[in-house]
Amino acid sequence: MVDNRYATALVIACVLSILATVYLSVAIGTQHWYQYSSPTVRGEANVSELRSLYEEFMDGEFDEKTYSDTLFRLNGTVGLWWRCVLVPSSGNWFKETDAKLVLECRSFSLPQQFTPKYKEPGNHNSGEDMLRTYLWRCQFVLPLVSLGLVVLAGLIGFCACLCRSLTPTLGIGVLHLLAGLCTLATVCCYLAGMDLLHRVSMLPDKVDGSLGWSLYLALISSPLHMMAAALLVWAARSHSQNYYRMTAYRVA
Repeated sequence: MVDNRYATALVIACVLSILATVYLSVAIGTQHWYQYSSPTVRGEANVSELRSLYEEFMDGEFDEKTYSDTLFRLNGTVGLWWRCVLVPSSGNWFKETDAKLVLECRSFSLPQQFTPKYKEPGNHNSGEDMLRTYLWRCQFVLPLVSLGLVVLAGLIGFCACLCRSLTPTLGIGVLHLLAGLCTLATVCCYLAGMDLLHRVSMLPDKVDGSLGWSLYLALISSPLHMMAAALLVWAARSHSQNYYRMTAYRVA
């Protein structure tokens, strides 16, 4: 028999865990981690340059400098798996003042996620920037590790329910704590990586960058996982202490 306090804690922990997992999954699958706001384009020469950047962005070879410059100039957004730009839906690039803009996206392939970053983006002779390279790889791997830990915790919890046992609860709480730490580390790696990118690739004039809602979702999921972990650990420890007290009382 499980005390009502422990049952309530377990239910709340499950709800928090589900919310955190949904938030993190949405954050991973969307591109609004960081977004740029670019000024309106004027002049035929600028339009031609932007069209060339866009075509290279969509069909050219993967190059950090090329896609970064395109993101800067075309109101780009970039996430863990996606990079997108806002372009006119019609063929008349920025000639119509009220042209409708659409979001065009390219995904980062698995090999591209592990492509080295260079001290001067686009210049392969400048030497590999180890810090930026491993920050990028960590921001790709860590959220997947976080989701894997939560899935593992869910499987253990399901088996514990079938066995009607609270014994694995402490381990499930530890897994949720590790998942929350991995998610927090993902956000930290992403922010550090973007800051280092902006140091080696200066933003053009009148181009502003800001954090997007996908990053905030990931940031919210981290404390939710940690709160679920705290409830699970508390329930496991309290139930264990009461069990030993009852056992000692019966023996006495």
